[in-house]
Amino acid sequence: MTPGAAVPRALRAAALLLGLAALGATFWHGLAEPGTALAFGTLVAAGELARWGGAPDTGAPAVDEDLRESEPAPLGAAGALAYALLGASAGTPTTHGVLQTVAVVLAGALAGIVPHIARGRGPGRDHLARRVLTAGFAALCFQPLYNSGVLTEHLGQGPAYVLFLLLLLVLTALCDAVLAALVLRARTGYPYGSVLRDELHGLLGIRSAVCATGAVMALAVAAAGLWALPVLAVPLLLTQVSHRRYAAVRTVNRQTIASLARATEIAGCTAPGHAHRVAALSTAVGRELGLTGPELTVLEHAALMHDIGQLSLVDPVPGGATAQLPPDEQRRIALLGGEVVRRTGVPAAVALVVEHQADPYREQPRAARIVRVVNAYDDLVGAGADAGAALGALERLRLGTARDYHPDVVECLARVLARGGAAGVTSAAPG
Repeated sequence: MTPGAAVPRALRAAALLLGLAALGATFWHGLAEPGTALAFGTLVAAGELARWGGAPDTGAPAVDEDLRESEPAPLGAAGALAYALLGASAGTPTTHGVLQTVAVVLAGALAGIVPHIARGRGPGRDHLARRVLTAGFAALCFQPLYNSGVLTEHLGQGPAYVLFLLLLLVLTALCDAVLAALVLRARTGYPYGSVLRDELHGLLGIRSAVCATGAVMALAVAAAGLWALPVLAVPLLLTQVSHRRYAAVRTVNRQTIASLARATEIAGCTAPGHAHRVAALSTAVGRELGLTGPELTVLEHAALMHDIGQLSLVDPVPGGATAQLPPDEQRRIALLGGEVVRRTGVPAAVALVVEHQADPYREQPRAARIVRVVNAYDDLVGAGADAGAALGALERLRLGTARDYHPDVVECLARVLARGGAAGVTSAAPG
């Protein structure tokens, strides 16, 4: 077991121990305010049932910044956070405490996740572990202070109290981002700094709305009682449904691009799996170089379609290896590919990368530099390359850094291959 793999195991073990302790304490002492607990547990379960990220991971090299960085069950996350920050219900102080908060969140999440698991589309254990640990962190920061009276004694119920809740929201969001980055780092091997930066960037989107909704729910229930829950839950649920439709549109768009990428293979212009290997390895190199989510999406799409210009050729390139062609012929194919890409309706940034992939690296955008290096590497080694072929290809790329290949990209490719192995990184199955 690698050190990276130990991190999610440790998180799952911590969540399991906390969950068992919370369930045991709740059963032993009884359920405080059972009506309130049932209402919030139902809200968490409903959010998990309506989650938009229930599909299992296909292993495709796609990187979708909007879907990956967003909360797949925002209603459930807001409900869990609201229960953790709940100090009163309709003006009556609550006494549920930290362990009951964790127990209710865990029970509600399990109730909502089980139907997805039964259909074979359930979320991973890491999602549940994050939900439990994040709710426990928020409750630990709030419940003891509120139940002891220290919070209301020093801050009252005015603006200072709201500012304290906002501070807790920020700390809880940071806690969840750190946990998410640790899990993603262990699963993908991407640099932790790059992954954490993307997770923090995601806090500016729907995650901030989820946190704010959770705090508003807690404040509304404290003033108006449990009737405030459905009023605040409906807009978030509608947003969740709309986002699922948006996700479906993006999925169709990605499938269309993947189908276009396979056209060169079907026509016999390129080797089977070449486009998807280049896309997978380009994405890994882009992450190593610190590209953001939107930049990675453009890079992935351009890598998938980088050879589409070969469809315009009368005589196919032998083996589809454009890296072996003269520079002028490479540029001609790249310009043809850019023109084809523009006619498909994908963003102009993708066509720009395809057009410039054969230019000298000093004239290329960063994504085009990556595609050129990775394409040349795959042309040299192909599928299932052994260590000797990989080392030989890297040596040839290093010799070409005077003009054709950017030195930083070549060295970054070497680090990615050394960490994951050529076969492990480039053997992504076609999507």
